[in-house]
Amino acid sequence: MAGSALTDWRVTILDRYMVAELGGPFAFGLSAFTLIFAATNILAISRLVGEAHAPIGAAIEYFLWQLPQIVITVVPMAMLLGVLLALQRLSGESEITALKAGGIGLVRAVRPLLLVGFAVSIVALGLQEGVVPYANDRATYLREQVIKQVGPFGGGSHTVTTMVPGGGRQVTFFVGYEAATQTLLRVTVIKYDPSNHAQLIVFADRARYQAPNWTFSDAQEYRFNPDGTTYYSLEPVQQVDIGEKPTQIQQTVTDKNREEMSRSQIREVIDSGQLSPQEIRQFQTSYEEKLARPFASFVFTLIAVPFGLRPARGGGGTGLGFGLAVAIVFVYFVIASICSALTVGLPGGYLVSALGAWAPNVLFTAIGALLLARAARY
Repeated sequence: MAGSALTDWRVTILDRYMVAELGGPFAFGLSAFTLIFAATNILAISRLVGEAHAPIGAAIEYFLWQLPQIVITVVPMAMLLGVLLALQRLSGESEITALKAGGIGLVRAVRPLLLVGFAVSIVALGLQEGVVPYANDRATYLREQVIKQVGPFGGGSHTVTTMVPGGGRQVTFFVGYEAATQTLLRVTVIKYDPSNHAQLIVFADRARYQAPNWTFSDAQEYRFNPDGTTYYSLEPVQQVDIGEKPTQIQQTVTDKNREEMSRSQIREVIDSGQLSPQEIRQFQTSYEEKLARPFASFVFTLIAVPFGLRPARGGGGTGLGFGLAVAIVFVYFVIASICSALTVGLPGGYLVSALGAWAPNVLFTAIGALLLARAARY
């Protein structure tokens, strides 16, 4: 039995054939959905080049850095459409019937598609956590500093206030932030004692984050002693703890969309202790959703199988498949939005957030498994 089970899980000609059949429709779906989602960005960039005279090279680079976020969004949709079109063709040409006649069950026939869907989910999760946050930072930098040429965060100064252990507070002023290098620009740090008297002032043109502190370059430091004397020094390199990490500063200053952050960045913001209870629930929900959402690729693959087994008549396979894919995606995201809104509004911790985030996947997986089991009986 063990040897039989092992043999059954080996890659066979059928597995390679099914994956090859998926390749073309998946590529078509990925291209089509990416183009649809990118259309708005392309129009916005065209206006920047035509009206704001932005450098065309920077505009193109800005668009390319936006692509990872778009691709992560459309990959589950591409898997859904790809499986629908592939199985519609196989079913329409009676190849699925031939497999059943040869003793190959439906579940065994579509197993490679399900495995591909799961593998794509894992890859999407890795890209979401590793590539997308960096790409979004680069896109923000190009949009604000190169294309719009208004300076980081749209110009103006920004303030970060932290409490000092033992009493007192520390206020950090800066006029810009380079997301790509995690560097604050033109920084001033003022440390106050519990009586609100300035104890220390530090000036620097640049401060780059090197965990766990910020490294100030050519920092000018003024210390005000209790006896009224002042001490001045010029430090080529100085480590200063301003109380916040780059992710927290970006969230505070730019009101950065949680969708553009990785789970680790969201976790940093949650652990900062600077969020209200309502904001904590929002970030907790996003934290769990970012783990659940990539697995929509597997869920869509599963639910696409029974729908794809119904052959399209009259040569409308691609159009019908595209329309069906859009309908399934629409229902999925409506349910996901409702679950997200309910989760944010309910009291509770990570358990409630996790249940709300995974509910759409669990529901659609159950529906897909039920429909697949029913189709396998015929």
